[in-house]
Amino acid sequence: MGFTICIWTVSWANFEAMPQTLNRTVPPPIHDAIEFDYQLPPIHQQSLDNGLPLYWLNAGVAEVAEVDFVFPAGSWQEPKPGVAAATASLLKNGTRSRTAQQLHEAIEFYGANLRSSAGNDFATVSLFCLSRHLPVLLPIVHEILTVATFPDDEVRLYKQNTIQRLMVSERKCEFVADERMDALLFGEAHPYGRLTKKEKIEAIEHTDLQQFFRNNYNLGGVRIFMAGNLGATEVQCLNATFGKEPVVLQQLDQAVFSEAPPYEHKQFITNDPNGVQGAIRIGRQFPNRHHPDFPKMVVLNTLFGGYFGSRLMRNIREEKGYTYGIYSSLQPMVHGGSLIVHTEVGRDVITPAVTEIYKEMEILCETPAEAEELLLVKNYLLGGLLGDLDGPFHLLQRWRTLILNGLDEAHFQNNVATYKSVTAAELQALARQYLNPQDFYELVVV
Repeated sequence: MGFTICIWTVSWANFEAMPQTLNRTVPPPIHDAIEFDYQLPPIHQQSLDNGLPLYWLNAGVAEVAEVDFVFPAGSWQEPKPGVAAATASLLKNGTRSRTAQQLHEAIEFYGANLRSSAGNDFATVSLFCLSRHLPVLLPIVHEILTVATFPDDEVRLYKQNTIQRLMVSERKCEFVADERMDALLFGEAHPYGRLTKKEKIEAIEHTDLQQFFRNNYNLGGVRIFMAGNLGATEVQCLNATFGKEPVVLQQLDQAVFSEAPPYEHKQFITNDPNGVQGAIRIGRQFPNRHHPDFPKMVVLNTLFGGYFGSRLMRNIREEKGYTYGIYSSLQPMVHGGSLIVHTEVGRDVITPAVTEIYKEMEILCETPAEAEELLLVKNYLLGGLLGDLDGPFHLLQRWRTLILNGLDEAHFQNNVATYKSVTAAELQALARQYLNPQDFYELVVV
């Protein structure tokens, strides 16, 4: 049975024309998610007085705001392993005029939340607050983004805590498997494949963070995103704080990294000789969002292992009882991507679980999906998209992903059209192209 959503829309004129009594024995019409039109509300794009790019979205009724500052400061740009994550983590831990405690108290006094994190390609600093508090909170964020100091004692504590967490994580087969699979796909020297090691964390110095901060958190390279119940007043407030000082708009050189060296395609790692569970990872590189096959692959991956009702879940969890959960995921980045199957199973059923994963790949290659199952997958995807288009923060995240990847609204509409129209025959052809077991790395960690 397909995934269904009921929506009632009644104008005032229609309301007046409706009968005064409703026949409650007649259910409202039911529509599949693929029947709806999906529109991404437009985002305002403008430059601050000093040329910094601002993208802002007026949506929602609550007096709340999200402001994101996105920098080219992910692992792709870091000069040595671990520096990007450490810099993002310690941004809020001291400036020239305030300690970490003073900064946290100043932000929390207004019920606000300031988050900072670094990913593969970007670092993001996000402020969540009541919109009326922007005039007092934005100057604090500006202070953090311009004169953070990374005190030695804070760096020392960060390294100590990170190493302790790493030692705990290294005992878990799933952590080791995730890291090793990325290394197999991209190579240990590649930013997407680097292994987290104790000696690398110990090698991070105070000066490394300061230099990375100066080079990669330069305001000339920032892109600012803002959403909420906003208007000209909030935009002007942001401009007053970030748009007045001169900046040099930054264009960083594109780094080039070599391809992964050849590895054995099947690897078995004993991480715990007494372990009763094994982590299975079966993966391959896959193109990112710019590739024409990517939208169709989203549908195929959902059918294969992308949601709770997928083929992998029905077979390996529901029928065989080998695992609590198994998924396949597409992981698109700016400079590449991957397709990975991941699960943890009992040590005694590792071999049959791996066999069943390849069996499901073979079935997708040999037999087209039934119409009812494909409709369910499409409705699941598009029903989830409805949730992503609800609320200013979800909308901003959708727009931010497009903009940071050099895409536009036409790309969004093309994806929606593909989700609706892709056929079982097209998915079967895609499976034959991309689900060849010989193209996958197989990793088991116990």
